[in-house]
Amino acid sequence: MKTEIVLEEASPDKWNDLQALFGDKGAYGGCWCTYFRLRRAEFASRTKNERKEIMGGLISSGKTPGLIAYMEGKPVGWCSLGPRDEFILLSSSRILKPIDDEPVWSIVCFYIDKKYRRKGVMKSLIRGALSYAGKKGASIVEAYPVDPGESDYPEPYAYTGLYRAFTDSGFEEVERRSPKRPIMRYYMKN
Repeated sequence: MKTEIVLEEASPDKWNDLQALFGDKGAYGGCWCTYFRLRRAEFASRTKNERKEIMGGLISSGKTPGLIAYMEGKPVGWCSLGPRDEFILLSSSRILKPIDDEPVWSIVCFYIDKKYRRKGVMKSLIRGALSYAGKKGASIVEAYPVDPGESDYPEPYAYTGLYRAFTDSGFEEVERRSPKRPIMRYYMKN
């Protein structure tokens, strides 16, 4: 029997769960999922603890910066999403800069506990992100996954998601400025 994956908004009462999921390392290299939310220089100048404070402040402000996936009551995965303009790094990225002025929501990254990878957590988070964004009025959801092709891509470097997970979830490629980094979109059906 497959264990059910339950998704919850990252709200103040879930902050301890997110801290437990990210652990002492703060997800990937102490990013605390602030990499896309800060300018490069600002991100680089911040310590792991300062980044943690930024994410904690964002959650305590009442904003929902992402979704947490649970299996058997344990936090096992994370997906960061929101309106594209909340992710400062996208506008200055040569590869991921906006392709137009459409108001889109963006799915920028994932963190999945090593023991729970390859169990459908990423696809569940993608579906949950689409549902959440739709409830908030999004008509387009954009993502920036890695397309490893036939190569064996190291899992930690696929923090923006995997191309196949997005195509399987109904996203289509709309731009590619780098061989392994497409821009993909999901158009909501109203």
